Amino acid sequence: KWLGTPIAELRRMPMCGAPLPHLKPSPNHSVLIRTDLLREWEVPVPYPTKYKDAWDETNVKMPCSDKNLYPVENEDGSSGLQSRWELIQAALQIQFSSSLDVRESILRYNVTHVKKWDFTALNLLCTEVLDYSEVEHLFGSILPDMGQLALRLPKLCTQPIPLLKLKMNHSITMSQEQIACLLANAFFCTFPRRNSRKSEYSNYPEINFNRLFEGSLHTKTEKLKTVLCYFRRVLEKTPTGLVTFTRQSLTNIPKWESCKAHLTRLHVTCEGTIETHGNGMLQVDFANRFVGGGVTGSGLVQEEIRFLINPELIVSRLFTEALDHTECLIITGVEQYSNYSGYADSYRWSGIHVDETPRDNWQRRCTEIVAIDALKYRRFLEQFHPEKMRRELNKAYCGFVCPGVKSCHLSAVATGNWGCGAFGGDTRLKALLQMMAAAEAGRDVAYFTFGDKDLMTDIHRMHSFLTQKDITVGTIYGLLEQYYSTVCKNCHTSRPEQSLYNFIYNKIASYSESTDSEEDSTKPATSPENN
Repeated sequence: KWLGTPIAELRRMPMCGAPLPHLKPSPNHSVLIRTDLLREWEVPVPYPTKYKDAWDETNVKMPCSDKNLYPVENEDGSSGLQSRWELIQAALQIQFSSSLDVRESILRYNVTHVKKWDFTALNLLCTEVLDYSEVEHLFGSILPDMGQLALRLPKLCTQPIPLLKLKMNHSITMSQEQIACLLANAFFCTFPRRNSRKSEYSNYPEINFNRLFEGSLHTKTEKLKTVLCYFRRVLEKTPTGLVTFTRQSLTNIPKWESCKAHLTRLHVTCEGTIETHGNGMLQVDFANRFVGGGVTGSGLVQEEIRFLINPELIVSRLFTEALDHTECLIITGVEQYSNYSGYADSYRWSGIHVDETPRDNWQRRCTEIVAIDALKYRRFLEQFHPEKMRRELNKAYCGFVCPGVKSCHLSAVATGNWGCGAFGGDTRLKALLQMMAAAEAGRDVAYFTFGDKDLMTDIHRMHSFLTQKDITVGTIYGLLEQYYSTVCKNCHTSRPEQSLYNFIYNKIASYSESTDSEEDSTKPATSPENN
């Protein structure tokens, strides 16, 4: 069920990692906790001690800001401004006894959305999905405690949270407790100026959970079960770790036609998952340019599932602007709280997950996830255009490269059919592009085909062939351009008659034969495609 290098031989964190420097804030790293008080198994202490507000264009506008004002009509008919945080505090301190109470509380400080926001999914969860004891626990304990957690915002998130904007290279490290507080606020839809596509946050993902509550699809109630499992777990026992979010924006892009690197080691399998069998590796999130995709809406494929079972990922949507072509988001330290089965419409929450991933010296779980967004293709052939292939190579390379770190300290990339579902990518092309990018970045590859045995065989044969023939990344890139110009460019059918892999085998075989004949070799080269 697997081919290539045994997965146990590929590098993983923490075993392969270089020693971490002392954690400290810097101009390109915001650290929201007291690093001098960081201790194993102890809840990190927020820094600074007192809340510091920054209602501006470079930081997240917080619900508890004094500048977060709400228009109100006075008794005499005049209009005035009221603190929205005071309204939120009053709304979240009531006793919830039904989903209608939750709806009423949220709409008290979101009055303009009274007629638009729909809480059908939340109501179905409480009336038709959960049993009586679960509903009692939800309203008697979980939701009130979530409300109190949300209201601790000015005590827990005391430092302005910078926006990770376009072209920035910046990291944010915060505690799991701070993330839980921010996500409780997202659940209760308290974040200001985030409910309109016309606001200054129009190029950011949604963060408030209002769309998670709408509609009658059973997948929505399964999503809610997964999210509420997370809140139940963190409220029962406050997690003690840290999580780092890094926006990486590259300016030094390889000249692919000149790359001298050879393909690195490959493990390819039709069984297993990135999150389970790629533990300790750099795990690829098949992302939307708005990180998290439809996690707070109706989306439920690879990225959304990962954000649900590791909900601390969702907080990245609060501060991460849409990714550009040579940018990625790297998240280190998130914990998995839930198990699941199925995919898309068949997705089901299947109970709690106890994450035993070891922690590094910064008290982060050794789980590293990289969000890279693929292009979407309307026509199959357009992805073979050199400009499109270069874009995907650059994006993958941006996600895989770790400037200044030696290859021996880099974990393998755990990936799969990136951008090959609704985005229309060709699995064989995407596999080859990712292997090329990983080679240039100095990382091995663990490739998961998600049940596709033929793809597993094809990828392994191509990798073995290119490795045995000592073909460089630059030569492969040249062959990709040739494939476009000779096969795809003037193709009048929806798909080319000759497959990419067949073209590569034949080109290299004919090149080998011509070289052999020049050397008077009596043994002609053959390609595995023709064997």
